[in-house]
Amino acid sequence: MAFSGLVLTGCTGIPDGTEPVTGFELNRYLGQWYEIARLDHSFERDLDCVTANYSLRDDGGVRVINLGYNLTEQEWNEAEGRAYFIDDENVGRLKVSFFGPFYGGYNVLELDDDYQWALVSGPNRDYLWILSRTPTMESAVEERLRQRVAELNFPTDELIDVVQDQTCPNN
Repeated sequence: MAFSGLVLTGCTGIPDGTEPVTGFELNRYLGQWYEIARLDHSFERDLDCVTANYSLRDDGGVRVINLGYNLTEQEWNEAEGRAYFIDDENVGRLKVSFFGPFYGGYNVLELDDDYQWALVSGPNRDYLWILSRTPTMESAVEERLRQRVAELNFPTDELIDVVQDQTCPNN
């Protein structure tokens, strides 16, 4: 999950001390994901009901559609980008762009065997998302992911819980 501000870093790196998942299967990762929690950034500020939808592009890349809703202003915010593998296609490490030639890192750090949840970072510890295939996540799974976030030295006290309930309008 990476809205347009991520690319402003211009960095396709990965946070020190972290590793992307291996055995990554893009076709299983495609489709819709719900944002459960994230670190705050201006490009997602005040957005809830956030989803990311990934599909194949004709050029072999990934089409990224990020959608979030500002509950106060009752307004949708959409960003479209493209992503490409940085290294081997069986490694969950991509670069994503929403503005021309500028790319930011998209690193899948943890992934459920059934592709039902993911822990994704940007190029450094300022960017982090907990994603799920469903609008809610089992509390035990979410707690385990939050513990993993702490083990990886991300600022867990700064995680924002994203609203994914009946207040989200159908889009």
